Amino acid sequence: MIAETLAGIALVQQSVKFIKENISTVQDIGQIANQIDDLFTGEKQVQQARAKKSGGGLGDQFGVDTVAKEIINARLAAEHLAEVAQMVDMRFGHGTWAGIIAERAKRIQEAREAAAAANRKKIQEAKEFEETMKQFVLAGTIIVIAVGLFIFLMVSVAKAFII
Repeated sequence: MIAETLAGIALVQQSVKFIKENISTVQDIGQIANQIDDLFTGEKQVQQARAKKSGGGLGDQFGVDTVAKEIINARLAAEHLAEVAQMVDMRFGHGTWAGIIAERAKRIQEAREAAAAANRKKIQEAKEFEETMKQFVLAGTIIVIAVGLFIFLMVSVAKAFII
């Protein structure tokens, strides 16, 4: 868990450093888009590591050292995000960062909705397959019973003529 947090904060710091060094020379936001993406990824890793309750012993989870690192790293990540937001807005105009955040949230929501729709479709297909199998088994059972009755009747008729 601590390794995840350290990897996340390192990714955030690396991204911020690159953006700081190159913000004045980039011509469009696309030139630093990968670093912004890494910034979000690192911040997400820090938040996930902080929220994760399992793994490691109790001393590792609840020790002052671990808790302090998690909180400080989460605040550092938030601070770095705010810093990059300010740099991007200053370089590309007020509202650019808000637009990036809004578009990112929209795309995440669309991806979640697409995954939910795919899951619903998969469940519906499984239900349809189950219903088809039930109908197949029912038809097979009816055929077996009909054939059994036919054989029974033929045997009964044959016995009647023999006697």
